[in-house]
Amino acid sequence: MVPVADHAVLPEIGYYALSRHPVTPADLVGEARLADEAGFGAAFISERFNVKDAAVISGALAAATTRMGIATAATNHNTRHPIITATMGATLSELSGGRFALGLGRGIAAQWQILDLPPVTGAQLADVATVLRTLWRGEMILGHDGPIGSYPLLNLGVTVDPPPIMLVTMSPKTLALAGRIADGVVLHTFLTDETTRAAVQIVRDAAAGAGRDLSTIRIWSVVATVPDHLDDDDRLRRLYGRLATYLQGYPDVLVRANRWHTADLDEVRATAAFTGARGPIDATATVDELRELATAIPQAWVSDSAVGSPAECAAVVAHQFDLGVDSVILHGATPSELVPVLDAYRQVRPTTPELPVNPGAGPRR
Repeated sequence: MVPVADHAVLPEIGYYALSRHPVTPADLVGEARLADEAGFGAAFISERFNVKDAAVISGALAAATTRMGIATAATNHNTRHPIITATMGATLSELSGGRFALGLGRGIAAQWQILDLPPVTGAQLADVATVLRTLWRGEMILGHDGPIGSYPLLNLGVTVDPPPIMLVTMSPKTLALAGRIADGVVLHTFLTDETTRAAVQIVRDAAAGAGRDLSTIRIWSVVATVPDHLDDDDRLRRLYGRLATYLQGYPDVLVRANRWHTADLDEVRATAAFTGARGPIDATATVDELRELATAIPQAWVSDSAVGSPAECAAVVAHQFDLGVDSVILHGATPSELVPVLDAYRQVRPTTPELPVNPGAGPRR
């Protein structure tokens, strides 16, 4: 790995750690150190139940870096007892010196059925956010009986600087919930410009309706970033393979959010690459299968991604701020692969409000 000189931190720009599949966790530390030096503002962790445990990866990121923010985007509250989740957040807040934000999401309904866990609801997300914030303030909770369950006693026994709570979503209902209760919002990869604008408006309208200061809520868009200096077959995997994997997990939600045609989705799902998938497509598909998917997936579905030269990718990233977001996650490539894009972005960086390093904190938190 080629070292880079330290650059000023860009708090509005993040990346996803270990975004390639299959995952090699040992790659995390070197990439994180390079990202810290290059000036990335935050590293995000998307949990998968294999070798991407969110708490472990977050701890490694906190130890490997000194400047970047760190966030789960996302983990799920229903896989841990609330005390365990509170402990995770408290430990990472202390370990990172206040750089950690806890990002929660609904997850995939089919996965909860397989694991015999209840599906995640909006009421549960609101309930667990209240419980976690109460515990981080050092307060004891006696006889809790709410959407996340019944607990006779919840208590951490310590007081910590409470990590911001973020919601990761593209659903209008959950976006509105985020506007009412969350410190930050992470949108989804492969959202169209129109969908991103609408999502931002939903969050801000809900926040205003709840009487909140809009500047305390930070919204991140997520842009698939696949620069053309990568291998052609690898680019297929990161663009079409990644989108196809999302279409395995929650096709209806993504298609509905973007107002894509269900007939096009049916064509994608009818391909041999999709029907014969041996697991997550981005981790298991052959090159021939990826090429089949690239033919079947409408080009409009990936047209708002950052592809091409570093300058072309940077222009797409800068355009995100025109859609109303506060920050942008570059998704699908490692920091070492993204350094040319980051350098190009510095040349076209728009004027943005000064932001804290913690990715869940808005300008006035």
